[in-house]
Amino acid sequence: MAQQSIQTQQPAPEAAPELIGARNLTVGYGSFTLMRDVSFSVRRGDIFFIMGGSGCGKSTLLRVLMGLKEPSSGTVTFRGSPFWPGSLEDRYRARRQTGVLFQQGALWSSMTLAENVALPLEQYTSLPPEEIRSQALLKLALTGLAGFEDYYPSEISGGMRKRAGLARALALDPAVLFLDEPSAGLDPVSSKLLDDLIVELRDSLGTTFVIVSHELASIFAIASTCIFLDNVSRSMTACGNPHTLLRTPGTDPATMRFLTRGESDAAAARN
Repeated sequence: MAQQSIQTQQPAPEAAPELIGARNLTVGYGSFTLMRDVSFSVRRGDIFFIMGGSGCGKSTLLRVLMGLKEPSSGTVTFRGSPFWPGSLEDRYRARRQTGVLFQQGALWSSMTLAENVALPLEQYTSLPPEEIRSQALLKLALTGLAGFEDYYPSEISGGMRKRAGLARALALDPAVLFLDEPSAGLDPVSSKLLDDLIVELRDSLGTTFVIVSHELASIFAIASTCIFLDNVSRSMTACGNPHTLLRTPGTDPATMRFLTRGESDAAAARN
């Protein structure tokens, strides 16, 4: 079984509680529907990937889960409580338990790494400055950036900026981290180091990850569960562990083409 051969991608146990529940979501802009009838669960300890081709709505779905875009219909719950539909206060309470890593890290260029990480603590806690500084240094150390606290974003590499963005996302000890194309623009070695860091944070802190990506190397290396959004049918056509989907007869053809980079079609043509 695939789960036995790759230790870093053990799926979360079935008994793990549901953190995010999406039911019959339809998402779009005005009269244009991006996706319809999307349903899935993200459980505690998952490294959950949203995958699909360009324009399928991956980042838009992430915005829905983050509370930044309202779905056209359907429901989203966070720890069993209303999120969509729900009050602004419902979403505010849930969002205080989440962190976000944007595609480019979105660090403030005029602030040091420590100051960037300290910013959420200054805004949302009443901790004294020395404790805020201590917490910022701890989060940077957790992401492999000990010793770089007083560097500015322009003084470090792209991979280090991604890790600094991850440290800032961890500042308030969130239960869930949302990552939008975290490996975009990284070389293969830096991408692998980021994957390893995600697994380490999941294992050491119990953090749950929801990741938008089309990077197959990362998906196969660390995903416990994934969904596939198909931009032709405008729907979710697969859900499960990527290794299991790859080996399961009857897996949706579009999903199989994505997971095999189109090699499944080429093999069928040769046969």
